[in-house]
Amino acid sequence: QVQLVESGGGLVQAGGSLRLSCAASGRGLSSFYMGWFRQAPGKERESVGAISGSGTTTYYAGSVKGRFTITRDNAKNTMSLQMNSLKPEDTAVYHCAADPDFRGLWRGSSGYWGQGTQVTVSS
Repeated sequence: QVQLVESGGGLVQAGGSLRLSCAASGRGLSSFYMGWFRQAPGKERESVGAISGSGTTTYYAGSVKGRFTITRDNAKNTMSLQMNSLKPEDTAVYHCAADPDFRGLWRGSSGYWGQGTQVTVSS
């Protein structure tokens, strides 16, 4: 059983930065891909980015590439999302997820999800 808890959301002005964290618990986490997803009001959930189990490979949605960075610390069982140059359209509830399979994770069909943390970017 994998449990995920996000933290670090808040209100920030456009152009600012925020760092989200995802604390994970469970066995074998270093073999899981982990990722960030977001869902804005009235919109479908979308993939933001993902990171391989070793942390050596990252994947990003085009809308955040170059602005967001995902890292993980397997010793601490944590994953982070550094968000820079934030835009009002980044406003959403951000969730972390984990899955042993990358395609399952990126499709959003993971079995393990955090409860989400709100990010609001004001213009």
